[in-house]
This record gives sequence, C-alpha cells and structure tokens, in this order.
Amino acid sequence: MNRRHFLTGLPVLGAAATAGCEQSPARKPVQVAAVVTEYRWYSHADVVCGRLLGGYSANGVWSPPRTRLVSLYRAQTPSNDMSRDLSARHGFQTYPTIREALTLGGPKLAVDAVVFIGEHGQYPFNDVGQHLYPRFELFSEVLDVYESNGSGVPTFFDKHLSYDWKKASALFNRVRKLGFPFMAGSSVTVTIRKPDLQIPLELPITEAVCIGHGPLDAYGFHLLEAMQCMVERRKGGETGVREVEMLEGDAIWAWLAGPGEWAMPLLESARELDPNRETVPLRSQAKDPALFRIEYRDGLRAVALMLTPSGNGRIVALRARRVSTTLRHQAREFTDFFPLSPAVC
Repeated sequence: MNRRHFLTGLPVLGAAATAGCEQSPARKPVQVAAVVTEYRWYSHADVVCGRLLGGYSANGVWSPPRTRLVSLYRAQTPSNDMSRDLSARHGFQTYPTIREALTLGGPKLAVDAVVFIGEHGQYPFNDVGQHLYPRFELFSEVLDVYESNGSGVPTFFDKHLSYDWKKASALFNRVRKLGFPFMAGSSVTVTIRKPDLQIPLELPITEAVCIGHGPLDAYGFHLLEAMQCMVERRKGGETGVREVEMLEGDAIWAWLAGPGEWAMPLLESARELDPNRETVPLRSQAKDPALFRIEYRDGLRAVALMLTPSGNGRIVALRARRVSTTLRHQAREFTDFFPLSPAVC
C-alpha cells in the first residue's frame, strides 16, 4: 500500500468514525493509543495528540476530533510534562509500558489505531550530529504487540523511521510483512502552500529543486519530503531512486557550476518566492550549506539545497511547465498540524 492508496481510504474510515459518533451514539468510537518520547508544551506529541483531544481549527473553523485518545505511553517525563494534567482533563490512561498502552492493560491489542511520535526528549547526539532518538527501539515494541496479536492497526509514524539506515530498513520490512495500514512522515506535506498549488496527477515532471533552512539533522528530512510530495504526483507515479549523493561546502558550488548547472535556473526561480530572500547571490546567502543530489529510476533529476542552519520554510520548483510554491510553518500557531487530526485514523 503506497501513500496514495492509504490516503484514499482515510475518508472512508473518517466517515465511519463520524457516523459512529453522530448517528449512532451507542457505537464505540475509534480509539487511538499514542506512543511518544515526551509530552510537553509545543512538542510533537502536543501538536499532534492535541488535535486528537481538542479538535482542530483549519481555516479558522473548529472541527471536533473524530477519534478518541484512550491511552498514552511516554518514554520520558520532563518537569514540564503535560500528560498528567491532560489525562485528568480528557480521561485517557497513561501506561508504564508500550504493550499495556496498546492492550489497555489486557491480554491483546485493544485499540483501533496508533500514533507514534519519537521526537523531542533528552537523547544524545552521535559524532555526525544525528539526534539518537530511539524510534527503532520503541516502535519495535509496537510491532511486537502487533505480531503477537496476529495483525496490526492503522498507524501514523511521525517523521522518518530512524537515523540509521539498517534500523529503518528493519522496521520497514517488519511493517510490510505484517501488512497493516501504515503512514510515516510529517505535517510538511499538508501544510499551507503559497501560492496554493496542487500538482496535477500525471504531470510530466523532468527536474525538481527544493530550498530549505534549518538544522540538517532535524530539517533535512522535511526538505526532502517537501519536494517528494510534489514529484511523486508525476507521470507514472513513484518508481524509486537510483542514486543519492550529499555535497557540502565548496563541492556544492563546483557541482552547480558543472554537471548541475541545469539546477541553477530552478534554484533562482524558487528563491524568488522566499519572503526573506536576500539580494546577495545564492552562494553568499548560504551559511554551512548542504546539497542532496537525487537521480530517480525514471530519469527525474532533483536537487535539495539546505542553505542555513537556522530559519524555517521550504520552497519547491519543478520543471514541467515551471511551477513553484513555498511550504512554511506558521509561526507559533502550528497550523500545518491541523490536517493531521483526521489523517491518523
């Protein structure tokens, strides 16, 4: 099941949940378990699970949650932990183990869906700057419950699977073997676009670029998925990647002046949409840049350029007929998380 098929089925599940709440009060609502690293103010647990608890206000119109958060496991409890207060307010139960959160303390899987958020918390960094969140270790426990149950439930996995390729691959293989509905990623792909742009399906895209800002370990993933959610709508759909190379420092500009000169017009086109753009040349604006060069199996060429280690927002430009848009977080409001509430069903 790919992302298109997963999302196609969500309206059906959402409608069933809404019908259960509005038309047949006796029907059991969709029950969700959350497994998080920590639950504090403005953590990913807060902005995602908060929509399950309080609904969401897309376009300034409040909609109630279509699901019910019934259980929570958090790996760490900082001094500003919110889960105790929210548990008392909303009636969900916190559990000391992942297995108990998914089984509600019983012998078998007892929830209809799971939200997994392995972001934030006090964890070390390795020698190349990767934050060693225990996504692999914690989600392996979720999969253990699914395997002992004989099947899984629809699951949303916040962000990428692991900082380590082997661990990410191992999780993916287990998920595929179990065959339950699974979606991984973040709010970036569904956030506000300026200008509003939906790439038509089957558009014959030949080249793509994306410019971003922010720390590479945390936001490099967002940079790539901002571009990927656009290009996977191209003619023929997604066929996979043949080659990826990461360049840093002077190697970036040498490549863009040589084999990658095709990307410069698109990069400049994308930069024109940046509301914080500077009048200096692209190279002068870059502070500790990194560039991902990607070749897809169907011939699509793509470049993702991280300019600076601070800031936010991503800008995508595609060559078909040339189209571009920005994908930006809305400061302090996290409006890009609004669409996640129905999506985790």
